Amino acid sequence: MSSIIRKEGYGYAFNAAACASCGGKCCIGESGNIFVTTQEMQNISKLLDIDIAEFYKKYLIKKGYRFSLIEKIVGDSYDCIFFERESGGCAIYEARPKQCRTFPFWEYFKNNIEELKLECPGILDD
Repeated sequence: MSSIIRKEGYGYAFNAAACASCGGKCCIGESGNIFVTTQEMQNISKLLDIDIAEFYKKYLIKKGYRFSLIEKIVGDSYDCIFFERESGGCAIYEARPKQCRTFPFWEYFKNNIEELKLECPGILDD
């Protein structure tokens, strides 16, 4: 089975095999937001086996009317709280938010492919 993923309307493809050696560039770096829905919060708290109130307190920050996962500062990098540098993977992969599941096929990158290529070594010209 091919690890090349294409999505209609996007001028690039994604080689998912690149994730194995990339070091999580999409999960670390500049500060940003990983917005989560109420259902995603419930899914993650269930996976972590903690109640939702503890999850809110420990892992979320309110941004306007939405909630975002917090970041942890590692050197000069802002890492997703659930990114594990030692393993190079996501501690909540099975319950990761839609924002994470849909990367790199975000509307923003349709017109910013060169920027995306700098962040993601798996981007292929289509």
